[in-house]
Amino acid sequence: MTSRRQARTAARRRKRRIRRVALTLVLVLALAGAWAYHSGSAAGHRSAPVSATASPTPAVDLDARLADAVQDAVRDADGHVAVGVLDPLSGASADYGTDSFVTASIVKVDVLATLLWENSGELTAQQKADAVLMIENSDNDATTRLWQAVGADEGLDRANTAFGLSATTAGTEGYWGLTTTTAADQLQLLRTVFEDDSVLDAPSRTYLQGLMGKIATDQDWGVSAADDTGAVHLKNGWLPRTAEGEWVINSIGRVVHDGRELLVTVLTDGSTTKEAGIALVESVAEAATDGFTAATGTGTGATGTPAASGSPAPEATTQR
Repeated sequence: MTSRRQARTAARRRKRRIRRVALTLVLVLALAGAWAYHSGSAAGHRSAPVSATASPTPAVDLDARLADAVQDAVRDADGHVAVGVLDPLSGASADYGTDSFVTASIVKVDVLATLLWENSGELTAQQKADAVLMIENSDNDATTRLWQAVGADEGLDRANTAFGLSATTAGTEGYWGLTTTTAADQLQLLRTVFEDDSVLDAPSRTYLQGLMGKIATDQDWGVSAADDTGAVHLKNGWLPRTAEGEWVINSIGRVVHDGRELLVTVLTDGSTTKEAGIALVESVAEAATDGFTAATGTGTGATGTPAASGSPAPEATTQR
């Protein structure tokens, strides 16, 4: 198992190096073109007065750069995708895709954050046992008990207002896995869990982070594909949509990529198999983090565009 994981990690790093070289070449060519245009323009207007003040460095549109980075990963995909990446240190972030997706089991992070927020971090022994089962093993029965403890959909919606999740709607009638959300909202949830400026107190954040760092081995996939250290914190979700015969495959977490801590969320639906959905999530996570670090490592300014939302119709199905 260890040798296979090491081989897979080495292969990912080789692919990332190739992507970084390609992205760097694109950036160099773009800057060279801009310089050539500026030089030509200056040569044609020699009589114009020269300003003593240097022009500010133009901002990089990170949303556009992220979209460019993930195009190859999604071009032949049988599903559709939204992704978000955020650097907590600089505050830079980018989103690709504005649709709303069913959460499946990534909502379990939200459920535990809600429970901790409602109880100021004080959980009973049974709630702690259920929290371990829910996050580390993605146990559904434990989740249902904690879902009821937070007040079900009304409790989750109330907490999400406090967390700043403006485009997330809790599932109803006990179907917590049919909560709908966006990539931008899942980044905000990760900020609530991992950043100091949070409505969750420090012990609550540390506790939840600790559980996300102990995910069961058979669930070590998803955004962890973009991690260079093996110390990833994540939660995955997978859900067959019985009406369509397709899969929802989601992954959120914190990774270290190119020496930088990043919060990453990848939401997908429409894959024909679970395996295809996982492959799509991992490919997108790697491409997105490569593109993001290449774009934000140039020293230029950066701007991002927040995601909007829509809501697919919910359906009753087995929750994962």
